[in-house]
Amino acid sequence: MKKILFFICIVVGLCSCYNTGEPRENVLKIYNWADYIGDDVLEDFKSYYKEQTGEDIRIVYQTFDINEIMLTKIEKGHEDFDVVCPSEYIIERMLKKKLLLPIDTTFAHSPNYMNDISPFIRQQIAKLSQPGEPANRYAVCYMWGTAGLLYNTAFLSEEDVESWDCLWSSKYAGKILMKDSYRDAYGTAILYAHAKELEEGSKSVEELMNDYSPEAMQTVEKYLKALKPNVAGWEADFGKEMMTKNKAWINMTWSGDAMWAIEEAGEVGVELDYVVPKEGSNIWYDGWVIPKYARNPKAASYFINFMCRPDIAIRNMETCGYVSAIASPEILDEKIDTTLAYYSDLSYFFGPEADSIQINNIQYPDRAVIERCAMIRDFGDKTKDVLDIWSRIKGDNLGVGITIIIFVIVAGMSGWTIHKRVQRYKRTKKQHRRRRRNKIK
Repeated sequence: MKKILFFICIVVGLCSCYNTGEPRENVLKIYNWADYIGDDVLEDFKSYYKEQTGEDIRIVYQTFDINEIMLTKIEKGHEDFDVVCPSEYIIERMLKKKLLLPIDTTFAHSPNYMNDISPFIRQQIAKLSQPGEPANRYAVCYMWGTAGLLYNTAFLSEEDVESWDCLWSSKYAGKILMKDSYRDAYGTAILYAHAKELEEGSKSVEELMNDYSPEAMQTVEKYLKALKPNVAGWEADFGKEMMTKNKAWINMTWSGDAMWAIEEAGEVGVELDYVVPKEGSNIWYDGWVIPKYARNPKAASYFINFMCRPDIAIRNMETCGYVSAIASPEILDEKIDTTLAYYSDLSYFFGPEADSIQINNIQYPDRAVIERCAMIRDFGDKTKDVLDIWSRIKGDNLGVGITIIIFVIVAGMSGWTIHKRVQRYKRTKKQHRRRRRNKIK
């Protein structure tokens, strides 16, 4: 029922934009991932925009869960979204197809908060540039993270999951969940297949994960076929729930999902942890862009700038568990956790003064982890070939047993999840206020 009401609201919102004679410059259409923005941030942006421009703005907010679906809407030009949040390879593809407008960096009464993007992040986004079109002019990184292994410490030790090898071990057959992502699966398989060369230094992570030669594709298909019997399911989102209920022991997933699962599992006495295997992995980046069919690029630029404001970045991180690209002193101060027993080198992200700090190493990987990871680029004209491999590998791997378990868990946990998220949100707010009071004292 809630989904129906939500759909109706979207339809009404979209129709009202065109049927009431409302000027399009008073409307901002945003297309973002689900659960990827802080509470009340959109309302606060309205106030910010009014202060900056003296103009009212109404927001039409829609969500997507697959990059390619979002891209299809943009390519066809049937949707005049003003600002969207694709992943790095889609940003690269959009630049190749000249589907983006440059982002304005001059604002009426506001600093350019985009200047607080970490230089490390800027360097990574710059790799997506096309001739005459520097990527950092068209895209501003929002969140970033790694791909790795979420595991149940009651059944596995850190040593057991230090290599991607564990995914191919028959010891864990039927207890493994894989993220339903052809790009991450490709990268994982090819890195594991060349583990020896990586250890010797004759191959690099970036080189391997972006090798789409016929030989590389054959290797990937071979290794993924060998992996398939161990996989209980290919998941888009249910992996977090399965892990918190001891239904799976290993989940190849993303760092932000791992953070969510670890916190939720702790509430019910299940201990999970996350690691990036020694062979290396993928670092991904999601960023704000303005499609060429946008009808309000002015408001879009203001919105992107607002999302880079440190206090807003903190709120967004608290909501989704992922990590902002912003590297301002306020962010560093907020994320330092002196209760941790370990120190990490975050000088690559925050600067030289952050070479030994106590900070969550799932959200902010140590320099040593970053140095063995790389970004997977757009497959380009090889995309269809890779998707064909993925189709042959995945097939119908979700058996009846795991399907029943999933439905039972989803049905039984839906209300519980909502309740726990509300509790977590309230707890986070209280902790946030307490930290603020302590800093003031």
